Amino acid sequence: MELLPVKVHAITMDPDSNSPVLILKEVQGDRSLPIWIGLLEATAIATEMEKISFVRPMTHDLTVNLLKAVGAKVTKVAVTELKDNTFYAVITLRVGDREVEVDSRPSDAIAIALRTDAEIFVSEEVMSSAGPQEPTTIYEEDVPKEKKKWAELLEELDPQSLKYKM
Repeated sequence: MELLPVKVHAITMDPDSNSPVLILKEVQGDRSLPIWIGLLEATAIATEMEKISFVRPMTHDLTVNLLKAVGAKVTKVAVTELKDNTFYAVITLRVGDREVEVDSRPSDAIAIALRTDAEIFVSEEVMSSAGPQEPTTIYEEDVPKEKKKWAELLEELDPQSLKYKM
């Protein structure tokens, strides 16, 4: 499976559903991947992006603290699959001399990656099937309705309107 390095580009709100959308952007390219996430997960990502700390550890902070306490290091996270409109991810841990992959929701994996400075990846298959393409490669008759709607939204989006940017 080919993995593409990505970065957290922004968290914004979908104007139609009023749901948070995490936008991942290729490091070596122009494609973006929108992932609709829950409000709590968006808050966990946004607080880390803004470096907001709390007196007591929040869930993702606790997870990172537990991993450190047992000597596990997060080496990378990857959004690996898209099945039935659901994204799947894995968190790769180094535990001693072995690597362990743990199933995760993408939003949780990314919240943990941001807290551990782990690399974030998206499989080429997911990026190709779910991410909007460059405007020059969009052909009206070949693009599903949802993808066209997202591509149009991205084209019209004012970068200044994004709530959190990296």
